[in-house]
Amino acid sequence: MESADLQVPSRLMGAKARLALRSLACPGCLCCECPGPPHAEQGPQGHCWQLNKDLRDIVGSFRGFYRQLTRGQLRWIGPQKGGVHLAAAAILNAVCDLWPCIFFKPLWKLLVDMVPRMLLSCVDFRYITDVLTEEEAYEILQKGQVGKKEREGQILAHGPACTMSTWLVYLDDTLKQLCMEALKDSWTRFKVKVGADLQDDIHRCQLIRNIIGPEKTLMTDANQCWDGPEAVEWTSTLAEFKPLWTEEPTSPDDILGHATISKALVLLGIGVVMGEQCHNRGILKQLLQVKALQFLLDSCRLGSVNEDLSVLLMAKIPICPHAGGVGLCELVHLIIFDFVSISASLVQMCGYVDHLHEHFKVIIRNAAYLQPSDAGYSTDMKEESVKKHQYPDGKVWKKLLAAQGN
Repeated sequence: MESADLQVPSRLMGAKARLALRSLACPGCLCCECPGPPHAEQGPQGHCWQLNKDLRDIVGSFRGFYRQLTRGQLRWIGPQKGGVHLAAAAILNAVCDLWPCIFFKPLWKLLVDMVPRMLLSCVDFRYITDVLTEEEAYEILQKGQVGKKEREGQILAHGPACTMSTWLVYLDDTLKQLCMEALKDSWTRFKVKVGADLQDDIHRCQLIRNIIGPEKTLMTDANQCWDGPEAVEWTSTLAEFKPLWTEEPTSPDDILGHATISKALVLLGIGVVMGEQCHNRGILKQLLQVKALQFLLDSCRLGSVNEDLSVLLMAKIPICPHAGGVGLCELVHLIIFDFVSISASLVQMCGYVDHLHEHFKVIIRNAAYLQPSDAGYSTDMKEESVKKHQYPDGKVWKKLLAAQGN
């Protein structure tokens, strides 16, 4: 998919949305001359179709719109995974950014204020009804109505807690400096990358644990680098440093492998967490069914807020959304919604990495996210950053092109 543009006369006031999808093949079937979606306007050479739908029509049947984008002929290069699923997510998340702007609310507030039936109309329950039906989800949301105002006040006062990540490439002095600065700023949770070299991991975990002390939380993140038995052996060696969890110990597609690792590590008091690379609700459903996880990362690869909602409703373990890097730390809306409307659990936490935030507006105070207050989904980059990186006339590209020319 080449591009997805959501165009409105005014981002805040307009209720009209024109959705244009440009595919590399015809918008219908990839191998025949079938037309695009019903009621669509065909573009030149079959490369563009426009829905020309009113925003109210889209959100009024959001589940249907989700299925229209994820169940078309382009599913044959998915289905519901990889680039095509992320392209659908980009379009759906653009709608989720626009919708709360109509009401001058941040996305988390729109979700919290939404009546349960309306919220559930955004969710596609296909493939997960053996674990969660729509009526069961309705009961969860109804139960969450009790004490919701109090929980909203609590999260507004304190914000979701953060974890501080440290990378493999940091030298000891840098690692010490980062940990000391974080402690001064009230950080209590620290995540360290592991998996490249066992002796180096032992050294760095010992160094960090000595600095933060026994009461602070330490977590490890392997980024899918181990085989199953290797994950158990390696993490068992690090158990003396009391990590809360090991993150992504093996391939994200290995559901039973995660279950085996989890069964072994839980005896050592170490949890397993993953989800960052899970491409749809079906994979996460199975991980939950076999009790492979004690914590759940969420939202990075799923098909937009719509699919995220189904996972939040299925999960009965703490949600700790993955964040860090370009733009991810700004997307804390879902953890706020989960606490206020579903789980009521402050065990959850949200990742944070402090680099690249000069391009965004994330605010951290007392080691917690300051909840978004601007209308929308908090995904806007600063105008100055956009201009500097615009191809080919932005300063960054001009410098790169000039260097190539030399």
